[in-house]
Amino acid sequence: MTLLRKLLILSLLINILACKGSSNDDQWIAQLPQPWTLSQEQMNETLPLFQEHFPDFQSRLKYFALWRVGTPYEIFKLGEGIEPDPDPIIRYDVSDCTGHNLTTLAAAMSVSWDETQARMIDIHYKADSNGIKQPSYLSRWHFTLDRITENPYTVNITSTLLPMNLLDSVSVTLNHKEDGEEFLDLGWNRSITAYFIPNKQITAELLSKLPAIVGVTFVKPKYFNLGIVMGHEGMIIDGKYLVHASQSAGETVKLDFLEYYFPEDGAFFGGIMIFEFRENI
Repeated sequence: MTLLRKLLILSLLINILACKGSSNDDQWIAQLPQPWTLSQEQMNETLPLFQEHFPDFQSRLKYFALWRVGTPYEIFKLGEGIEPDPDPIIRYDVSDCTGHNLTTLAAAMSVSWDETQARMIDIHYKADSNGIKQPSYLSRWHFTLDRITENPYTVNITSTLLPMNLLDSVSVTLNHKEDGEEFLDLGWNRSITAYFIPNKQITAELLSKLPAIVGVTFVKPKYFNLGIVMGHEGMIIDGKYLVHASQSAGETVKLDFLEYYFPEDGAFFGGIMIFEFRENI
C-alpha cells in the first residue's frame, strides 16, 4: 500500500469518527490532495475512496465536483488522443465547462483511471450504426443541446420544472449557420425546437426545487445564427451554488448562482436549461 493511500484511508477514518453530516463530507474532500496535482497512479488510489465514502451516486458526483474547485481553466483540452484532436480523452490537470461536467460524471462512476476513460467514451461519443462507440472527432457530442436531449447520461428535465406556457423556445438547426455553411466540419446537423427557462422565471424559489446536484446550460441568443443554442454549462449544487469551469476566473469555481447569473450590468444569457446526471445506463 502506497503512502498516499495510507494517508487518505487514515484521514477517512478520522473524519468518520470525528463528526457526521455534510460538514464532515466537506472536511473529507478538503484534506485530499488537489486533483489537478495527482498522477494517474495517485488518481487510481483516490477514486475508490470516493466510492467508499459516498456510496450514493448523486452525493459522490456532488463532492467530486466540489473537490475539483480550483482546477486550472483551459478551453478545448479534451480530444481523442489522435488527429485531428490529439488531446487526451480524460484529464484532471485542466478543465473547461464541458470537460468539468463530463469528466466529473465519468469519474463518479469509476474506481480507476482506465474505467473513467471507458466511461468517458460511453458518455462523450455517439454509437455507430452497429451500436459501437469509438472515440472520434466526428462521433463526439459536440453540441450541448444535442447531448442533453439525446444522451441518456445527461437528461433534460427543463419541462418538468415549470408549466410549458412559462417557458421560452427557439427553433434552430444545430451546426447550420445562417449563411448555409456548417459551424463544425461534421457533415451533420439536427433541427430542434428547444424549450428553456427565461430569465424572468429564474428565481431562488425555482432553484430551491432542484435536486442536490443538476446540470445547467446557458442559452446564448446571439449564437443562434451560428447553429448553436448554448454558450456555457456547469452544475447547480444544493439549489444555490454554481460550480463551473470559469474562463474569466481562470479556474473551476463555486459561487452563488443568482449572483453569477444576474450581475449588476444585466444577465449575460437569455435563459437556462436544466438536466440530470444519470449513471450505469
